[in-house]
Amino acid sequence: MSDSGEALQTQRASERNLPQFDDLPIGPDTANLGQGAELHPLCQPLAPLVGVWRGEGVAEYPSLLGEFPYGQQITFAHDGRPFLVYEARAWLLSPSGEVLNPAAREVGWWRVDEDEAVEAVLVHAFGICEIFFGGPTSEASWELGTEAIVRSESARETTAAARLYGILDDGDLAYAEERALRGLPMQAHLSARLQRVVGEARCPKLA
Repeated sequence: MSDSGEALQTQRASERNLPQFDDLPIGPDTANLGQGAELHPLCQPLAPLVGVWRGEGVAEYPSLLGEFPYGQQITFAHDGRPFLVYEARAWLLSPSGEVLNPAAREVGWWRVDEDEAVEAVLVHAFGICEIFFGGPTSEASWELGTEAIVRSESARETTAAARLYGILDDGDLAYAEERALRGLPMQAHLSARLQRVVGEARCPKLA
């Protein structure tokens, strides 16, 4: 992308926010640090993540479908209280990049204590609730692992998961996930690189 194209994309991202209803009787969430409620002091270590991110990745299901591409949008928003609201939506892609159909969805909340330890509670549409604990590995990266997993009878067997998130030198958000599925040991499961489409970049970056 040219310098002018990158500048235009940055300008558009900093001017956009989540759609809101104007008659909501409480304050709205914001995914833009330049708009809405002030970020809670305890959430400052997570400030680089606040925004809406969109891009593509690769999923690996050794026991199911093998390796395949997917698209994803991840939102980190807040309402001024000491947590971030998290939502991820994915869609399956053909090898040529054509959108096939909706895929995984998950929602949750990220919290940070005074020692910058991170707690994330995530609920998946396919019947699993996970509690992750972890923390920063640098000013622009975070590593989390599951402490507890609860699943419904219809959910596929999952016994552990770990995630790494980081802001790259060009401002993109990259993440990778390992997961233990269907009796198999922990192994690579998801990896993606996402571009900011909403919000302001106010953060250090990985070298």
